[in-house]
Amino acid sequence: MREAHSYGQLAGDGLMSKSCHDWLEFNLRTKNALLTHSCTGALEMTSLLLDIKQGDEIIMPSYTFVSTANAFVLRGGIPVFVDIRKDTLNLDEKLIERAITSKTRAIVPVHYAGVGCEMEKIIEIGKKYNLIVIEDAAQGIGAFYKEKPLGSLGDLGCLSFHETKNIHCGEGGSLLINNKEFILRAEIIREKGTDRSQFFRGQVNKYKWIDIGSSYLPGELTAAFLYAQLQETKRITKKRLAIWGQYHDIFTDLEKEGKVRRPIIPKECKHNGHIYHLLLERSFNRDLILKKLNNAGINAVFHYQPLHNSPAGKKYSRTPHPLTLTEDISERLIRLPMWIGLDQQERVLEALGSALHK
Repeated sequence: MREAHSYGQLAGDGLMSKSCHDWLEFNLRTKNALLTHSCTGALEMTSLLLDIKQGDEIIMPSYTFVSTANAFVLRGGIPVFVDIRKDTLNLDEKLIERAITSKTRAIVPVHYAGVGCEMEKIIEIGKKYNLIVIEDAAQGIGAFYKEKPLGSLGDLGCLSFHETKNIHCGEGGSLLINNKEFILRAEIIREKGTDRSQFFRGQVNKYKWIDIGSSYLPGELTAAFLYAQLQETKRITKKRLAIWGQYHDIFTDLEKEGKVRRPIIPKECKHNGHIYHLLLERSFNRDLILKKLNNAGINAVFHYQPLHNSPAGKKYSRTPHPLTLTEDISERLIRLPMWIGLDQQERVLEALGSALHK
């Protein structure tokens, strides 16, 4: 932070932002990375890049954070919700094609808990129907699909550096551009629709307003905080995976007893230990279990409420087929405490075992 201050530029796109861009481009193997003030901002930029218009459709899961849908609804787009897979809780690639219409513009796979979607098949579908693939990799830094970093596989990828993520700067995000046709316009959109970045590189004499856009840059102090975190990515990921693994081991017996289901990681995926969740057996009352855990001092929580059942989801989206798994899993999933200093997994097991005792 002191170093950033010493350069005399606290507004965005200074030396600290460049350091972050360089790190992301090298380590995530993307053609171009641009810091944003949030993953929400990065998703909104993808909507602008695609020139989403009234009535355009975007395929995505309903089991995701509201920003995934809002980014496109803001431009008049219609989220088209598709059900999720039973194992990873990710968008079910086998159901995508039947949701495609003449109005479909993009597919937005969401890598839940840092576990990669079946990107090979999704990219194949995108090419077949001339659709843009936008990875919502908000939870995905430090995770891989077939040895490729999440966020680097689709045309565009969006990362989150919110304080709830493995690597963070309080509030922050990044747009990863893997399709070079979007690079120049993304830079312009991010700089309020101007060619200001080209001006600072000496490519134009004066910068001017040439496109729609907004202010998506984080400041240099934020970038400095993030750069320090990025440099610790391997260490932080290693610690989280160790804690995740300890959880996974101690819940083996509860799974054998049929009380819970542990996370499933496909062999082609290398996750990042972002979330440890359990699916309760259907006879348990999830809200009651959470209440018992919280009363025992365990900060366990539920996760996404399906967007298609929300008031705004009913108003702005389309659900062409039943989302049976989405609705079932959203009512049974619990998230357990997960941070790199955690050392009380046995206490969590004891409290959960007691809560599940009938």
